[in-house]
Amino acid sequence: MQGQAQQQAYDRGITIFSPDGRLYQVEYAREAVKRGTASVGVRTAGGVVLAADKRSRSPLMEPSSVEKLHKADEHVGIASAGHVADARQLIDFARQRAQVNRLRYGEAIGIESLTKEVTDHIQQYTQVGGARPFGVALIVGGIENGEPRLFETDPSGTPYEWQALSIGANRADIRDYLEEHYTEDADLDGGIGLALSALAESNDEGLQPEGVGLATIDVESEQYTERSTDEIESYLSEHDLLSSDDEDAE
Repeated sequence: MQGQAQQQAYDRGITIFSPDGRLYQVEYAREAVKRGTASVGVRTAGGVVLAADKRSRSPLMEPSSVEKLHKADEHVGIASAGHVADARQLIDFARQRAQVNRLRYGEAIGIESLTKEVTDHIQQYTQVGGARPFGVALIVGGIENGEPRLFETDPSGTPYEWQALSIGANRADIRDYLEEHYTEDADLDGGIGLALSALAESNDEGLQPEGVGLATIDVESEQYTERSTDEIESYLSEHDLLSSDDEDAE
């Protein structure tokens, strides 16, 4: 009984390490991320592509109310997986830091600097009693000094830089697909095709335009652009990724 009580103490206390050096609440937060629908980020020579699975739980739900892709600044986009409410808090924080940087220094914030400010904020919630970690992971992509950058935030507060990555459900399968098909010299359209194809790995029935979010930040304009449903349908059709229901409707 005493051993079980000790285990529960490590389990419940966010500020207490277990004897084998683990923070259980952080690990549980990672599990919450795995339960979220998938998001994909791809870095190409022409810019950054963010794609997200935003399927509705009910046909009565407005697709526009499913928030998976967010504009943090003119040159920065963020995709999320996990608890949506937690994601909104972190994205509001990122937007605030981006605006503070513009007002204070008169220039756009760097993608790496912004990511590290967000992860510093996340990390504080792994050391404070009475709080819990953020149950969300983010993909932060954008243009910094003319170069595309792509980062991931973890519930522990650790930032990672990637060429291509996935967060959320079926991460391992999507990552294997990205590792097999990613090429460094791909252009922006090639990155869009790769991101959508990787996203389709988590959906055997194909993708529906209303159930996919797609955004790009290209090197030339350095502007975040969220693609319309018609554009997404065109890309899905081009890469033969449309669900059978959509093909029958046509």
